[in-house]
Amino acid sequence: MNAFEIVKSVRLTEKGTRQSEKYNQYTVVADPRATKAQIKKAVEELFKVKVLKVNTMNVRGKARRQLTPHPGKSPDWKKAIVTLKEGDKIVLT
Repeated sequence: MNAFEIVKSVRLTEKGTRQSEKYNQYTVVADPRATKAQIKKAVEELFKVKVLKVNTMNVRGKARRQLTPHPGKSPDWKKAIVTLKEGDKIVLT
């Protein structure tokens, strides 16, 4: 897998904004098959930063019912919280 397949997007939320300001941590949506080492290498390659630590968790999709009698489900995904070296930033614009 290349870096673009491993890191799908960066989550921009209120909690994530506080984490980036206070702890220099960013939340990334990653491929569910990716390991911590692969995520670290991909983030360093894509954003040109130094990653100190990667925490991952598998997030289960929610049950959904959208104007239909048949139930559905949003997809499962992997969340990675990436801690960067002091002074490094990921610019989200």
